[in-house]
Amino acid sequence: MPFTLVLGGARSGKSRHAEALIARHPAPWAYVATAEAWDDEMRDRIAAHQARRGADWRTLHAPLDLAAALGAAEARPALVDCLTLWLTNLMLGGHDVVAATAALEAALDARAAPTVLVANEVGLGIVPENALARRFRDAAGVLNQRLAARAATVHFIAAGLPLVLKGES
Repeated sequence: MPFTLVLGGARSGKSRHAEALIARHPAPWAYVATAEAWDDEMRDRIAAHQARRGADWRTLHAPLDLAAALGAAEARPALVDCLTLWLTNLMLGGHDVVAATAALEAALDARAAPTVLVANEVGLGIVPENALARRFRDAAGVLNQRLAARAATVHFIAAGLPLVLKGES
């Protein structure tokens, strides 16, 4: 089934927008979470996201294997939040990003239920000062382009406002 990609900067409103898109479909919904709670700030951020969602959401924790998580979501509409943290987890763990991306694409192709993917647009700022940050920025840009090319719909969120880049609104 075709999927939607929601892009935006940090705190742009992309998660709320993606949740609203999934909520157009009947509950229950699957929330595929890629974040790791490494510190108190991240734990607070995760808790705020969980509090905003209601009882109709089933959370699947998938810091690395998004393909398996999407399979586990079965026929539920699924929201993946977010690809950027997933990419971080892959790169810092020394995993094969190309293979993981191919597995994600295969899982998306196999899905029969609506899917919304959330990712940060990290390429709008200055050139990062170190090699790891530049590799990450480049990998995120390639991932976003690759998924945007396959997505039926792509939204860009700025200041809480959606701009449809591809497909219908």
